[in-house]
Amino acid sequence: MIFQCTIAHPVMLSGIGLHSGHRINLTLRPAEAGSGITFHRTAGERTVSIEAVSANVVDTRLATVLGKGGLTVSTVEHLLAALSALGIDNLHIDIDGPEVPVLDGSAAPFVQLLQSAGLRSLNRSRKFLAIRKPVSLVDGEKRISLIPSRFFRITFDIAFGHPCIPAQNRSIKFSPEVFQREIAPARTFGFLKEVEMLKANGLALGGSLENAVVIGEDRILNPEGLRFQDEFVRHKILDCVGDFSLLGYPLLGHIKASKAGHDLNHRMVEKVLSMPEAWKLVEFNEANLDEAIHARPSGFMPDLALSKI
Repeated sequence: MIFQCTIAHPVMLSGIGLHSGHRINLTLRPAEAGSGITFHRTAGERTVSIEAVSANVVDTRLATVLGKGGLTVSTVEHLLAALSALGIDNLHIDIDGPEVPVLDGSAAPFVQLLQSAGLRSLNRSRKFLAIRKPVSLVDGEKRISLIPSRFFRITFDIAFGHPCIPAQNRSIKFSPEVFQREIAPARTFGFLKEVEMLKANGLALGGSLENAVVIGEDRILNPEGLRFQDEFVRHKILDCVGDFSLLGYPLLGHIKASKAGHDLNHRMVEKVLSMPEAWKLVEFNEANLDEAIHARPSGFMPDLALSKI
């Protein structure tokens, strides 16, 4: 939590893209302190580097899409959520297709991959974006707010008005362990009618019961059922973690969201960044580093151990 982090060794994976249906190869490589998360998107002989920051978001209709120089990378939110939750600040991501592989529709495979690579601490302190004043955004029935907190928290509620998805609410105070156990395994989901419409329009070509929870008229179509009784709201929290990582800094604040999705998440990130009076960048003060490490519970961010930038 105190120092910036990258992975210890390069790792690779390949999988199907949810919308293209094509096999896509992904390589994760260690990166130096201060370089951030960068996708290196290859198309033919051309490679474009796309930093994982809000300014590079080009679409949020079906997933969060990053783009630059005429090339894009879609469905980045599950991988970004895993990186954020594990505290990985710097990483090179080589990708040879237009979207991050969907794998099983959750972030759990990415967490496992990153753990297999190992984590390496870097000799530079982390900077946190600490919320100091409430910020809110409302769009009809959808709303999202961000309030001060010593921790990173998300409280989320959903209501789809469908018999298979009762109103659900969950509140999480984040740590790597909590994310891995309670959020990472939650899969993306969709309604059968919407999936059929997307496929008819050349989208969701890689979608199946192996990488998404599919909801029919009155039942869940996946033979194994749900991983959690409230898997739907947990996945919304997972997406929210990934989308808010595009602030460019780990967050100290409490996100409260209702019926929000990628679009509202992105608009909220943009609103926060446009209101510097509502937040401060902070980092651990070296003078208090020993006390912060040895005398405080894990994940606690004491005001005394923080210095304003």
